[in-house]
Amino acid sequence: MWTRKRLRRTLWASYVDKGMYMTPTEQPTITDTDDLCVATIRTLCMDAVQAAASGHPGTPMAMAPVIYTLWQEFLRFDPDDPAWPNRDRFVLSAGHASTLLYATLHLAGVRAVDPTYETLGGPAVTLDDIRRFRQLDGRCPGHPEYRWTSGVEATTGPLGTGAATAVGMAIAGRWLAARFNRPGFDVFDHDVYALCGDGDLMEGVAAEAASLAGHLRLANLCWIYDNNHISIEGGTDLAFTEDVATRFIAYGWNVTRVGDANDRTALGRAFETFRREPHRPTLVIVDSQIAFGAPTKQGTAAAHGEPLGEEEIRATKRFYNWPPDAHFLVPDGVYEHFAAGVGKRGRAERDSWLALLDRYREAYPDLAGQLDLIWRGQLPDGWDANIPVFPADGRGLATRDSSGKVLNAVAARVPWLVGGSADLAPSTKTRLTVDGAGDFQAASPGGRNLHLGVREHASAAVANGLSLSGLRPLWSTFLIFSDFARGALRLSALMELPVIHVFTHDSIGVGEDGPTHQPIEQLASLRAVPGLLVIRPCDAGEVVQAWRVVMGLRQEPAALVLSRQALPTLDRARYADAAGLARGGYVLVDPADGDPEVILIGTGSEVHLALAAHEELTAQGVRARVVSLPSWELFERQPAQYRDQVLPPAVRARVVVEQAATLGWERYAGPDGVIIGMRTFGASAPLRALQTKFGFTPQAVVSAARQSLAAVSAVGDPA
Repeated sequence: MWTRKRLRRTLWASYVDKGMYMTPTEQPTITDTDDLCVATIRTLCMDAVQAAASGHPGTPMAMAPVIYTLWQEFLRFDPDDPAWPNRDRFVLSAGHASTLLYATLHLAGVRAVDPTYETLGGPAVTLDDIRRFRQLDGRCPGHPEYRWTSGVEATTGPLGTGAATAVGMAIAGRWLAARFNRPGFDVFDHDVYALCGDGDLMEGVAAEAASLAGHLRLANLCWIYDNNHISIEGGTDLAFTEDVATRFIAYGWNVTRVGDANDRTALGRAFETFRREPHRPTLVIVDSQIAFGAPTKQGTAAAHGEPLGEEEIRATKRFYNWPPDAHFLVPDGVYEHFAAGVGKRGRAERDSWLALLDRYREAYPDLAGQLDLIWRGQLPDGWDANIPVFPADGRGLATRDSSGKVLNAVAARVPWLVGGSADLAPSTKTRLTVDGAGDFQAASPGGRNLHLGVREHASAAVANGLSLSGLRPLWSTFLIFSDFARGALRLSALMELPVIHVFTHDSIGVGEDGPTHQPIEQLASLRAVPGLLVIRPCDAGEVVQAWRVVMGLRQEPAALVLSRQALPTLDRARYADAAGLARGGYVLVDPADGDPEVILIGTGSEVHLALAAHEELTAQGVRARVVSLPSWELFERQPAQYRDQVLPPAVRARVVVEQAATLGWERYAGPDGVIIGMRTFGASAPLRALQTKFGFTPQAVVSAARQSLAAVSAVGDPA
């Protein structure tokens, strides 16, 4: 079976020996080499979109001088080693302009890195890749994808999210510098750039992130705003007439403007202004005209969201003094010019940094050892040595409370585990209280507690940026508010980042706060995200095991779903070891004699309902098994033999109980099973009243068990 990871590795291997492609002999009549390079980027972009018969040539053509100037003269980036840790990051938040990045990666000669970002190969993007823009399994998909194409720093996806992710990268840069730099050893001093458009700045996530960046005074962050006054529906004056510069000044940003995207001198001054700004993030507003086809007797063709067309391309190439019939042409001298610019400068900067790192290793071996672990995505020896053991306790703890205790035990041994919350850390119990943790603020960038404000979407995007920079981030909010973060949460799975999403207040157990704060469909929607590991532990013992699982992840995000209300800590001498959580589901308790007649399945707080029902059924002479199934994803990875041991197909009488939407539980309940769940929104009332109203009582579970047994008896043995 071809998995996404396996396909990426195979594609990468197939590129190891591929080189550049020969170009046609006909050359443009452009005498200035910089102009020639800009025109090459533009024509590659328009040819790629035309060949694909889809895409956006307008922004790439308009922004080609901007990105050329940035990469060729300013970006600290070595094409021969696109993953060296102190490189500058360039994030294409306007991801629909992907050909702009692909053309630049190709011309700069960026080498491929395998999906684990450890081994170098051949070119990241060949000319043939650009020819196959937007084609199946190609290296140049419609929007840039992290791990798929080397040199792509982030999967930006929906507009605004890439810019917000860049804020997380800038925070990580400042944190790494504060944590590891020493006098005479500036191991970390890189900058982060993001290219944004009008659509990015309309999105709320960009506003959230920009506000946070201004508050934190992230002087290592530069957003480049393509101010082209057009979106899909037409001119931006239809819906977007605010004064962007004034808005960002109010956020606390430094704002500078370039009146013409083609003015490379002015662009250079703007980037120098950013580099000299010591206290604020910088917004470079670049006024541009969205690229249109050159004038013809048919008029002009808009190129914002569709190909130019062959006639328009020919006319445009003539306007650029370009051979009109040349396709995917890279003229003589272009590769060499890039190599003499970003290539030579980037190599020298990387070599200088590597020499600095060698001296740093001698002076600070312990810190260098930590960096090696960060860059390899590994944990320190004994990282779990201080994890507490929770004794059996009938009163117990809320799983958010036991999680907070485990989190801090782990954080004491993993110094690069950093945490943030969308203004709810006291309630989600995610504040790091270990010695020296502190708060990340403008004046204290080494703090490990991020105060992200009431900004759920930006919180998740920032966490992605932290993870892309090698840190182990977690962020938290109430489960109901996971909806606000969905776009960035989904991207953590798409990029295969080991971000830890902590969601508390996991059910109608929120009680009096009412239906607006009681999650119903959120668990089902999280479980629907491919590659997201969702875990809802039933007690402190399972919480411990959940943290062991998530800390071991290297290319997978996890969502920990935790209760507000106290849950009994199970006596593991009486019930099965909580280590069964690592397999997603396990038999918690079986009947004393004989095989089970009915299986009771629960997660989280509802496991305890199943256990209470088990006691009643046992007293009534019914042989019942209780299964704790905290993670569907982990359970489905187990061999069929194990899954059948836990849920024997022959035992068709089953009850599933979970205080959430029932969607998806049919796979475990089977045709004769009963699902006790939420089919409406909740209500505002004390917890016990809600449990009674919605059927979450031991008696309801017992009744459902008898109903399922009766259904099986009525059907009889299908054999």
